[in-house]
Amino acid sequence: MLIFELNKDTEKPLYEQLYIGIKNAIIGKQIELGTKLPSKRKLAEFLNISQTTVEIAYAQLLAEGYIVSKPRIGYFVEEIDELPYIQIEQPKQPMLYREKGRFETDFHPGKIDSEFFPFTTWRKYAKDLYDGTHNEFLQIGEPQGEYALRTEIAKYLYQSRGMICSPEQIVIGSGTEHLLPMILRLLESDSSFALENPGYSAIPRIQLQNRAVPISVDEEGLIVDELKRTDANIVYITPSHQFPTGAVLSATRRTQLLKWASKAENRYIIEDDYDSEFRYIGKPIPALQGLDKNNKVIYLSTFTKSLMPSLRVAYLVLPTTLLSKYKELFSYYSATVPRFDQHILANFMKDGHFAKHLNRMRKIYRKKHDRLTTTLTTFYSQVTVTGDHAGMHILISVPLSKSEEELKELAAKDGIGIYPVKDYLIKAIDYKNPTFLLGFGGIPLEQIESSIRKLMNCWGIAPKKEKPLK
Repeated sequence: MLIFELNKDTEKPLYEQLYIGIKNAIIGKQIELGTKLPSKRKLAEFLNISQTTVEIAYAQLLAEGYIVSKPRIGYFVEEIDELPYIQIEQPKQPMLYREKGRFETDFHPGKIDSEFFPFTTWRKYAKDLYDGTHNEFLQIGEPQGEYALRTEIAKYLYQSRGMICSPEQIVIGSGTEHLLPMILRLLESDSSFALENPGYSAIPRIQLQNRAVPISVDEEGLIVDELKRTDANIVYITPSHQFPTGAVLSATRRTQLLKWASKAENRYIIEDDYDSEFRYIGKPIPALQGLDKNNKVIYLSTFTKSLMPSLRVAYLVLPTTLLSKYKELFSYYSATVPRFDQHILANFMKDGHFAKHLNRMRKIYRKKHDRLTTTLTTFYSQVTVTGDHAGMHILISVPLSKSEEELKELAAKDGIGIYPVKDYLIKAIDYKNPTFLLGFGGIPLEQIESSIRKLMNCWGIAPKKEKPLK
């Protein structure tokens, strides 16, 4: 007789316990092929359970092919085909000091301060939409994104970036990685793309390697005269806060760039305005699109830094001359951002909460920025700091003989994430000293000085002064 332990005090049903017990016994060869199982009545009496329990367990085993029923004879164990098991030698993996993104101290330039996010307000708008009266949002929305959100973005761009555009020009997508391929399809297939060097690292990953022309960057931003000497007809640029150097495209070069674009029908400028909200000296830099009179600028931005990276909402503003081509190519597309998320954001912006949040975060990031730069200039004057007037990262150059990769490994051993500028190069640049991006968005204000000291200590750079900042 089959002996199984059935626990009547657990939430798991008795029939399921019996089914699992018999199945495992069959798989483990404890019950051999062809063995006749006890009748439902006998097994029920032996285990002190109902016949119905046994019947349900047998039925499940029968359905899954572990047993077979022979009319007026009984149930028998069926032959089970075994899956072949192949021993695969696991390749050796390189040693990682920390899982990516799990550093104790992470200077990644994409990190934000999540402590001050207005969860209560955001939750209110989410709750209002998920109350069952907005069932229309369960259907597919407009391909370009919800009109309500595009309207709020157009208003925001006019007020903060000096841009005049209509909701019809705006396309919403789930990140720049989604919108950039759309832009490429809009432009001619044989276009040649000029990219800032160093520059935004995602660009080479969208299959532009063979068509990418690197253009140098100096303290005034992209060198337009160098662009003019190439055959490129599309240029991708971060004029308000060049990534990663932090340079601002000067007024003279803005004019030169717009004139360059106007000289040929197939020339366009892709303006990535990814973190223009955070500037700590002077007034915000006007968007290049706001100065364009010839429909030559494709504007691109995101809520990654201003709200949260996980929201996955980015948008582009198309020149009116490209709208008909966009509708021809992408009219069958569906928006890649959930409609509920779009309306939560639209209502959040409409009621002024986005502007309030930006003002608050601008003050917080400015304090962090000042603490970071003051710590470096006060205690580590041998370290060169650049790009320190805007955004959520700076550049540092350290007078050390080790390579950037060696210094990165040393930092990783101490639980510190640090990111070399060479990761953002299209064409090699011979920097005098190892140069790194130092993001401060995700580091608490009170930990900035100690984090810098920890980094410098692991590199063997001694502080000039010992007394900590107040």
